[in-house]
Amino acid sequence: MRFAEEVVVDEFLPTFRSMLAEALRERGLTQSEVAEALGISQSAVSKYAHGEVTQREEVLEDDRVRALVEEVADGLADGTTTRVGALAEAEVLIRQLEARGDLIARFHEEAMPELAEYDGEFRIHDAESELMTAERVRSSVRRGLRTLENASGFAGLIPAVGSNLVECTPGAETVDDVAGVPGRIFDVKGRTTIPGSPEFGVSEHVASVLLAARDAGSDARAALNVRYDPAIVARLAEGGHTVVEFDGERPIGEAIAEAIETEPGAEVLAQTGGFGVEPITYVLAADAETAATIVRDRLLSEGEP
Repeated sequence: MRFAEEVVVDEFLPTFRSMLAEALRERGLTQSEVAEALGISQSAVSKYAHGEVTQREEVLEDDRVRALVEEVADGLADGTTTRVGALAEAEVLIRQLEARGDLIARFHEEAMPELAEYDGEFRIHDAESELMTAERVRSSVRRGLRTLENASGFAGLIPAVGSNLVECTPGAETVDDVAGVPGRIFDVKGRTTIPGSPEFGVSEHVASVLLAARDAGSDARAALNVRYDPAIVARLAEGGHTVVEFDGERPIGEAIAEAIETEPGAEVLAQTGGFGVEPITYVLAADAETAATIVRDRLLSEGEP
């Protein structure tokens, strides 16, 4: 794992500092004055001057970097820019270069190829970027899965078609915006079995249920399906969760829309089955970890229903 800060220190700063040191020397500053201006040792300035520091051509040739070097060097040399001001200007440029596809972002992808797998725009330090949002969702699903794996008896709640724990991004529109377990969660000889790490776009059914509920006005961002049983539904209702039941003869999207319209705050959607349709209970929650916790605390705290 390589942090963006490491990439900046290793791949950007040596070239940037050497360029700035050279520009300051060209403006008549001594090695001692350059060292003081940059907050580095004189020996470091000497290494820059003698070409003993490896430079990256991409940084040397970037017009924005070159322009900032000239601007900062002028300001430091004539006293119109303080060290703090120079630092602030450099930080602004660094953040710009961290944008997807830009200089430092490309260095980061070289050091950590997994970053290249993400679609769309993102800045590694942007708390609201698509990257950070997706990782938060995945982390929430992972925590929820850990809760289910450690919950004694959860395997007994898994329906024949399998369970899935899903969570969507805030502006989710399609199943590709919903993270879940690839291949679903199964009961293998009484053991909860999770075949893979959470991924986006791998859940069709439970993700569609969640999206249908959200389209109808639900604020839920996560869903977990377990088997249907009157005792299960009763225990969830006794725990204070609003339950809406519907049969499986109608298209599930239509049935869920009507259920949410009837009970806008519904947290449990109980599909009671139909011809060739297995009955299923869907638990809705603000996030995947909460959905898993509800099932554990309400349905397993006193043993399997």
